[in-house]
Amino acid sequence: MGTVEHIHIARLRSGPTEAVPAIDLVRGAGIIGDRNEIKAGEWDESHIGEELTLVEAEALERLAREHDIHLEPGDTRRNVTTRGVSLNALLGRRFRVGEVIAEGVELCEPCTHLQSMLGKPIVRPLVHRAGLRALLVNSGRVRVGDVVEDLGPAQLIDAVAAEPDLVER
Repeated sequence: MGTVEHIHIARLRSGPTEAVPAIDLVRGAGIIGDRNEIKAGEWDESHIGEELTLVEAEALERLAREHDIHLEPGDTRRNVTTRGVSLNALLGRRFRVGEVIAEGVELCEPCTHLQSMLGKPIVRPLVHRAGLRALLVNSGRVRVGDVVEDLGPAQLIDAVAAEPDLVER
């Protein structure tokens, strides 16, 4: 079991991130007020399953320790920074974070766009360590301090891939 240590949103693609104490999430849309939910990002039907992104605080600490690259939690542009839980282990699994149940659908690999925004060589050191993309099973609220808990094997991922209309819009 882990915890939510930080929460960030960005209202515009490539815009600054903002630390917030809580977020409201809507299944099929994402975080209320975030760039993807308000369609100010790159959101389209191919982005189903990217309604929530998470990164481990420990990955950022490892990046600083092993590569002398220092990032603040919001710099990663992931929404939720966790502590005490292996996010890679949640790939293909259902988990609870606050009031939300989500399913880990894909590792959030670092990209050259993020690297150019930060001006730091983060791609190679963060491969397979840059977080997790998740599909929302329900809508709800996530707050700093909430628990992150593994609930077992995913159930919706294959169903949504086969029939995207299962996702509420």
